[in-house]
Amino acid sequence: MIAPDLVAQHQQELRRGTTSLACLALLTQQSDYGYNLLSRLADVGLATEANTLYPLLRRLDKQGLLTFEWDTSDTRPRKVYSTSSEGIELLTLLRSDWNRLTDALNHMETP
Repeated sequence: MIAPDLVAQHQQELRRGTTSLACLALLTQQSDYGYNLLSRLADVGLATEANTLYPLLRRLDKQGLLTFEWDTSDTRPRKVYSTSSEGIELLTLLRSDWNRLTDALNHMETP
């Protein structure tokens, strides 16, 4: 039996890259702020903690893959993120890699 902590560690590694890819994809479809993006990720089966998402959004923004505007319509200003043109380009490349890797894994025989 595999130790649960080992499984959790590997699941976390898989989820890291997947969450970046999912954020780029979701923010291409519709601009959004972090809190709502957490719900959208959960809705597609990628539940993410806020303490994981917000640093990820800052990193993607710093890399030029996201842009944001301030929404000041509420009492508390919020950043509304969208995927930049560079982010869309990266998303296209990563999706292609993802599909190639998935195909390769699906064609491997397992015991």
